[in-house]
Amino acid sequence: MRNTNSNERRMSNPFEKYLTLWVALCIVGGILLGKVAPNLARTLDSMAIKVNGASVISVPIAICLFFMMYPIMVKIDFSSVVRAGKSGKPVFLTLFINWFIKPFTMYAISMFFLGFLLKGFIGVDAVDLVKMPLGLDLPVGSIHGDGRVILHEGIKMLEIPLWRSYFAGCILLGIAPCTAMVLVWGYLAKGNDGLTLVMVAINSLVMLVLYGLLGGFLLGVGKLPVPWQALLLSVGIYVALPVAAGYISRKLIIKTRGEEWFKEKFLHILTPITIVALLITLVLLFSFKGEVIVANPMTIVYISIPLFIQTTLIFGLGYGLARLMKLKYEDAAPAAMIGASNHFEVAIATAVMIFGLSSGAALATVVGVLIEVPVMLMLVGVCKRTRNWFTA
Repeated sequence: MRNTNSNERRMSNPFEKYLTLWVALCIVGGILLGKVAPNLARTLDSMAIKVNGASVISVPIAICLFFMMYPIMVKIDFSSVVRAGKSGKPVFLTLFINWFIKPFTMYAISMFFLGFLLKGFIGVDAVDLVKMPLGLDLPVGSIHGDGRVILHEGIKMLEIPLWRSYFAGCILLGIAPCTAMVLVWGYLAKGNDGLTLVMVAINSLVMLVLYGLLGGFLLGVGKLPVPWQALLLSVGIYVALPVAAGYISRKLIIKTRGEEWFKEKFLHILTPITIVALLITLVLLFSFKGEVIVANPMTIVYISIPLFIQTTLIFGLGYGLARLMKLKYEDAAPAAMIGASNHFEVAIATAVMIFGLSSGAALATVVGVLIEVPVMLMLVGVCKRTRNWFTA
């Protein structure tokens, strides 16, 4: 299922090869941009699609996130999803880890660290202002969940504890397994590319159903507003739309230009688009959060701790179970990394849409991007060094 010699696998594209460096530069660039043009992010965020007066879809962010998602979706041969049952064990493993284990371990770990161990460092009385839930119009002073309705610059906002906002961002990451970059991690680990693609496809389709359900449930348990409409709308916009666009355009292009042109020309053009869109999004997000980061850089550390523990725990669990199930290494490595990796495009989009571009939840999802690249590269190294654990 692979058309590349496993011994020659390298990230040849400069955006992918030096992704950690690009992420760091975009963070610095975003912070500097926020200092030079402090109103830029606010202006861009105001370009939004509104429903009943509430901003639901930020147009610039939506465009960036679509171009993050589309390149991976157009690569999926959806007929292979039907045949995925032939690789039943690794598919079952990744579904079990992603939907029965990962969301709840993220809840427990982030609640323990952000809501208990690190709460004093974050600030017991520190608060965050987030958007009012879609369709909800409460009077000023009302209590909703663990928040209070206040009037901020003439707009009704919900004031919630800051740690709960960070916690919400972690939850949105925890219920969003796998991302386009999983194909890169699996590729570098010399895993089964075809199976990786199928598992990404299946988890993306499952996410259409379970992301909103799990998100609403876990955010509700966490005493945060349950924006069911916004969750379902975000999955529709940021997952269903790219899936449909990828499926339709793939069929049309192959029909008109042929499969060889599609693989050799069209996909080659798409290669850097996901990373470029991600980097632009990072610049936008950090331009708005720059002052917070500069004023309190330890915030990044506080959020990173539960995310790092969650990532390594889920990888270890998946990798260990794969060995117990006697999977081949080529199947075990991507199956473990899909669970460890996060679909941060959807998590960022949902956090921005539900809580706002300037919210702590949005910052937490961006920190997820920040730590994912170096941590996943570390786990790729772990896989390659332990390949002899698995029978041929």
